[in-house]
Amino acid sequence: MEINSITKKLLFNTIRVDTVLDDGSEGSGTAFVVSHAHARGTYTFIVTNRHLVDGVQRGGLVFTQKRNGQPLFGQRFQLNIEDFPHAWFMHPDPAVDLAIIPMRPLEQAARDQGVELYYHVIDSRLAPDAATTRALDALEEILFVGYPSGVWDQVNLMPIMRRGTTATPMALDFEGRPEFLIDAAVYPGSSGSPVFVYQPDTGRPSQTASKKFLFAGVVAAVFFREEANHLVSVPVPANNHGMVMGSEMIDLGLVIKAQSVLEVINAYLGKWLE
Repeated sequence: MEINSITKKLLFNTIRVDTVLDDGSEGSGTAFVVSHAHARGTYTFIVTNRHLVDGVQRGGLVFTQKRNGQPLFGQRFQLNIEDFPHAWFMHPDPAVDLAIIPMRPLEQAARDQGVELYYHVIDSRLAPDAATTRALDALEEILFVGYPSGVWDQVNLMPIMRRGTTATPMALDFEGRPEFLIDAAVYPGSSGSPVFVYQPDTGRPSQTASKKFLFAGVVAAVFFREEANHLVSVPVPANNHGMVMGSEMIDLGLVIKAQSVLEVINAYLGKWLE
């Protein structure tokens, strides 16, 4: 398969996160790669949820290997990180469920083992600014990529793409927080999935790939209906053990806005570069 379109590149934005929790159970989640231009250069980070990192005994990031600039489909490389929780930099606001780790030392660790990593970055400039967000409609088509319930193409190491719509306007902060809801099937393992506003324009030539393509945010939580018909939102767990007993998912996911990703990256760069 030739990687010659936006959606094909999205298959290589994500990184599978495999973890062993403190209770010995295994979990999986999603992370993704972002590049960010700073006054001192362009830096690349892996982004995921804070709750996927906390309480983890051991963790590894699963990549596709690269040769001559091309992906080696099915050639897996798992980069295990010692002291996994402490390797990540958390968003300075504990209420924001985001964590990042710089890409450069991870790539160096892979090279030290004779491996080149294949991935595509999400340019942070795809995050909508305030004016762009205000111009969005109340209902927009969205696309998110990850590993729902741990499902993926294990032979080719491909994530799962899913579609949905915004369920609350992105121009508003849901419940006063920098978040919005999506109407989509969000399951354990989807946590940390990047979310895009994506509206292909099929009437245009292929050179103009889409009418709208924006990095909208990160899946962080899912809504449940409890037995008493009370709705609650909980972080999307890394495995089914974290599911709310006696409850059902209602296909509403909570997404942290992309601006919060920029905040945690700038906080990291501000600490280590300035």
